[in-house]
Amino acid sequence: MRAVAQRVSTASVEVEGAEVGAIGPGLLVYLGAAEGDGATDVAYLAAKIAGLRVFEDDAGKMSRSVRETGGAVLVVSQFTLLGDVRRGRRPSFTAAAAPELAEGLVEDGVRALREQGLQVATGRFRTTMRVRADVEGPVTILLDSRKAF
Repeated sequence: MRAVAQRVSTASVEVEGAEVGAIGPGLLVYLGAAEGDGATDVAYLAAKIAGLRVFEDDAGKMSRSVRETGGAVLVVSQFTLLGDVRRGRRPSFTAAAAPELAEGLVEDGVRALREQGLQVATGRFRTTMRVRADVEGPVTILLDSRKAF
C-alpha cells in the first residue's frame, strides 16, 4: 500500500457537491492499494500514520503524532498513487489492486486507524471527489508498505 500524508489545519471531501467527510487539524491521507497487498500492509501503514511525528512541540520541533495532538485523519482512496510513468507519459495502473480488493483494503486501513484511537473521516470509494485542504508547513510525507521509498 502507498500513502501520501499531509499535515492540515482543515480538510474536506465532496462527492457530487455534498460533503462526505471533513476534519479539523490532523492528517489528510491519500491511500492506494497495490496488487498483492494484505493485512500486513494495512497494519504497517496504520501504525506509521498514527505514529508519524510531523506536528510541532512547544519548541517548534516536529516530534508529536496526530494521536498525541488529538488530531483527526481524513482518508481518501487514491489508486493513482500506484501509477507508473517510467515509460511514456500516460500512467500505467497495472500495479494497483483490483477495485474489489482495493476497497476492502482501504476499509481495513480506516478500521485500523480507528483502532489506533484516531477519529477518521473518509471520502467515498470509486467516485469522483473534490478534496479541499489547508496544508500546514507544507508537510507532505510519502509512505509505502513495501518500503520502495
